[in-house]
Amino acid sequence: MSLWVTKFGGSSVASLDRIDNVAERIAELRSQGNDIVVVVSAMGDTTDELLELAWNIDRNLSPREVDMLLATGEQQSAALLAMTLANKQCPAVSLTGWQAGIQSDSQHGKARIMKLDTSRIQKEIEQNKVVIIAGFQGISPEGEITTLGRGGSDTTAVALAASLKADHCIIFTDVDGVYTADPRIVEDACKLSVISYDEMLEMASLGAVVLQPRAAEFAMLYHVDVEVRNSFNDHPGTLITEVAKMENQRVVSGVAHDTNVARIALFDVPDHPGVASIIFKLLADHRINVDMVIQSAMRDDRNDIAFTIDRDEFNKARHVVNEIVVKIGASGMSYSIEVAKVSIVGAGMQSNLGVAARMFDALARKDINIHMISTSEIKISCIIDEDRLEDAVKALHSAFHLEQAE
Repeated sequence: MSLWVTKFGGSSVASLDRIDNVAERIAELRSQGNDIVVVVSAMGDTTDELLELAWNIDRNLSPREVDMLLATGEQQSAALLAMTLANKQCPAVSLTGWQAGIQSDSQHGKARIMKLDTSRIQKEIEQNKVVIIAGFQGISPEGEITTLGRGGSDTTAVALAASLKADHCIIFTDVDGVYTADPRIVEDACKLSVISYDEMLEMASLGAVVLQPRAAEFAMLYHVDVEVRNSFNDHPGTLITEVAKMENQRVVSGVAHDTNVARIALFDVPDHPGVASIIFKLLADHRINVDMVIQSAMRDDRNDIAFTIDRDEFNKARHVVNEIVVKIGASGMSYSIEVAKVSIVGAGMQSNLGVAARMFDALARKDINIHMISTSEIKISCIIDEDRLEDAVKALHSAFHLEQAE
């Protein structure tokens, strides 16, 4: 008997008809003698609708109360799916995140799973029940409901698969798997049959929304093979696994993009030890995550520092940066929210020369200006004007012949 941990996203449970479709899939798996744990997201756009309700009250809401509200979406899906399965003579029980033993830190809205106590889940499995868990949520050391951030149900599923030592971990969504680029932008984007943990983590972090970055990180840390599949058909999906298990190592596996980007620059920053620490500690103290950082060449013992943040944190960051300018004695700051990030990712980049030159040449041929560059062993990212993003994605996909990827 195998243990399956499955996760169904919001589009998969967006209506009672779709919940019934999910129940049919689960019942079929159960009939084959498998133990099943199911993680569900909120129905359709429920999370956005709940946020809009809250914002009609005030934009400066208590993060605790927002988490209390948002957690109800996944509970609704879990209960409805349990009822649907019971109606099909398939015993099931729905559990909230905290009932399932998901313990998080205290950061409302972006909590991280710290510990799992799966004893309740195992008890229900032993009673031959399908266990349905509300994803995206946990409980803090203070006993408060927390949520894990956008896509947090992915993380719930992979963390549970690791803790339960599941035989299979399947993320069911509304696409057939992981593609070489967003098919909505690149018509000839190809579905990858397999991708490494490192590549998936980079692509998820760089804007590919098929899997939450934290979920990819869990999979890599605990060696959980994850398959991303479409909940509306039976096509094979994309396997996320160790690079050693991949038969072929591509130079570039995909092009990722992200429009949730803002660029901030500080001018004439004093060039002496401790200044950078002051800048980025103050941003961290306000829980503003910094992505790319570039420092210009020194002139007259001063230089410029530019960095990127999530665009949805820009308004908060702008006030903090104005304080920083005064504190460190910089001459001023500038910003842009009309930028985007485009990236290439591939495990084979570290052993192949000329990849960066090829990327920059492809962008230059389309007259696309690069504002910032960031690299690692398996990715290169560029900040460009947002209105040129689609052109950039198409150009890079073509330059690396990703229409031929498998």
